[in-house]
Amino acid sequence: MDAKLSPEQGLNISGIALASVLAVGLGTTAFLLDSMANRLPWQSMSLTLPLLLCAIGSGAVGYWVIPLLQALKTGQIIREDGPQAHLKKAGTPTMGGIFFIPVGVIIACILSNFATEVLAVSALTISYGLVGWLDDWQILRRKSNKGISPATKLALQVGFAAVFCLWLMFNQPSNITNIALPWVSFTLPLGFLFWPVAGFVLVAESNATNLTDGIDGLAAGTVAIALLALGALVAPTAPGLMVFCAALSGGCLGFLAHNRNPARVFMGDTGSLALGGALAAVALLTNTLVALFILSGIFFIETLSVMAQVSYYKATKGPDGKGKRLFKMAPLHHHLELTGWSELQVVGVFYVIAAILAAICLA
Repeated sequence: MDAKLSPEQGLNISGIALASVLAVGLGTTAFLLDSMANRLPWQSMSLTLPLLLCAIGSGAVGYWVIPLLQALKTGQIIREDGPQAHLKKAGTPTMGGIFFIPVGVIIACILSNFATEVLAVSALTISYGLVGWLDDWQILRRKSNKGISPATKLALQVGFAAVFCLWLMFNQPSNITNIALPWVSFTLPLGFLFWPVAGFVLVAESNATNLTDGIDGLAAGTVAIALLALGALVAPTAPGLMVFCAALSGGCLGFLAHNRNPARVFMGDTGSLALGGALAAVALLTNTLVALFILSGIFFIETLSVMAQVSYYKATKGPDGKGKRLFKMAPLHHHLELTGWSELQVVGVFYVIAAILAAICLA
C-alpha cells in the first residue's frame, strides 16, 4: 500500500525543490560567468567562490542562530487583516537578517582584501540593517505590527544615506554624476541633482525590498538573483564590489535554506532594509542606476501596488470615511494570494520574472 504524503510534507518538499532549483541555477550561472570572463571560479576575486562560501556559511550559522531567536521569543506578529493562511505563521522567529547579512559582509570584506569601496557599501548595509533591527525590536517589544514611527525610520534612513553620499562626493571621480545609459554610448549629466537622486535611491530601494518581504522565500530569492546580476555587471570596473554582490547573494541563498516555504525564520526589516541599501549603494558607486531599476522590477511593482492602493482608497473615500480598494490587498503578492495563488506559485513566478530581468541587463 502506497504511503501518501500529508499536505505539510508535500509543501515542504515543494519548498525545498524551488529553493534548490534557484541555488543550482545561481551557482551554475556564477560559474559560467566566471569562465566566460576568464576568472578562476575558485579564486577570491570571482562570483562563484564568494557565492558558495556565503551560502554554506549563512546556512550553517542559521542552524545555531534560529534556536536562539526562538529562545528569545522573537516570534513574528502576523497582521490580522492579512491572508488567513498566514495566521499559522504567528510565532515564527523574525530578525533573521542578524545572521546572514553579517556573514555576507564579513566574507566579502575578507575576500576583497578590505577594499575601500567594499567597506563603504558594507557600512551602509549594516547601518540600514540596524534601522531594520530597531523596527523589528520595537514590534516584538510592543507585541504589535507597529515598530518605530515611520518618521523616525525615514529620518534614520535619510541620515545614513546622507553620510554615504558625503563619502561618495569626496572619494569618487567627478564623472559619477553622469548617469550612464545602457546599450547606448550616452550619459545623462545630472550635476548637483545627482545627490538628491542618490539619497532617494538609497531610501526607496531599501523600502521597496522591505515591501517585497511578505511571503516565504520571496525577498531572499529575488534579491539573490538581482545581486548576482549586479555583481556580474560591475565586475569589469569594480571587482571588489563584484565580490560583495556575490557574497550577499550567497548569504541570501543560505538564508533561503531556512526561509523557503514553510519558513523556519523571517528576515524581518533587519534583513530587507539592509539588502535594499546594499543594492542601491553598489549601483551608485558603479554608475549602474539604470540597470538597478531594471533588476528591481519586482520591487518597483510591489511598491507601485501599495501606492496605487493607498491613492485609490483616498480618492474614493465617501462620507462614511471608507474608500474602495484597487487590489484585494497590497502589496501585489498578497493580492495574488487572495485571488487563489499559492505562496509557492507566487514565489516561483516572481523568481522567473527576476531571472528574465537579470538576463536583460546582462545581455
